[in-house]
Amino acid sequence: MPARMYAVGALLALLVPALSGAWPVDLAVPLEPGKEHFHKLSTVDWVEVEDASIATAEVLPGSNELLLTGQSTGRTLLLLYAGGRLAVWRLTVGKPPPEDAAPRLAAARKACPDLKTTEGAERSLSATVKDTACRMALMELLRTDAYVARELELTFDVPVLQEQLASVQAGLQPLGLEARYSGAGIVLSGAATPEVHHRALWELFRRSVGRVPLNDEVEVKAPEAPAAAPDAGPAVKAEAPIPVEVLPPPRKRKSKP
Repeated sequence: MPARMYAVGALLALLVPALSGAWPVDLAVPLEPGKEHFHKLSTVDWVEVEDASIATAEVLPGSNELLLTGQSTGRTLLLLYAGGRLAVWRLTVGKPPPEDAAPRLAAARKACPDLKTTEGAERSLSATVKDTACRMALMELLRTDAYVARELELTFDVPVLQEQLASVQAGLQPLGLEARYSGAGIVLSGAATPEVHHRALWELFRRSVGRVPLNDEVEVKAPEAPAAAPDAGPAVKAEAPIPVEVLPPPRKRKSKP
């Protein structure tokens, strides 16, 4: 039986949606090199930019205001996280070479026979993902700027969902974390440092097509501080060496006959 997955509610610029990361991105944000751009978010815990040489992101202290700064011409991704919710934005700085999505769309049409698109104000893409070829063709298309999440509607056959889950699990296994489906959503579990948790969310995004609710049960622990060295007591001040005069041996006296 097919499983239907919608790109619902993605993204007003002011919200981090209750969706897991998966291609395509939720929002495309244009930036200019050397210029700042502000977004007011309803809530955010942390953000992370894939390539800080292209753009940087900072949550301003005491607010949910996000400061984006273009650094150099190019494209990069921004991951936003808040209370178990995940979103990914594409940051395009300046005018990098355009992406030609037409060949990838043609390949996706061939691999997904019922794929349909609409243009204009109601632009959308819908398809039934029945096999690996369709899923991989869609992934290649949705990595481009062609669509954002709110324009996507996919229906997955269960074996393809299982295949996608296996790919996610393969990415999480080296990190010591697990993933499973629960109903229409995906559950992440295990224990990790903040750094490993971030890497796991990137893996989930990069290995998935379509949008599903995320239930993030990962226990995030701060890395343990290294043990303090034992107290060796007060430092001992070395004393200056005492010069020693070496005397020659005494002469032997001859005895009288």
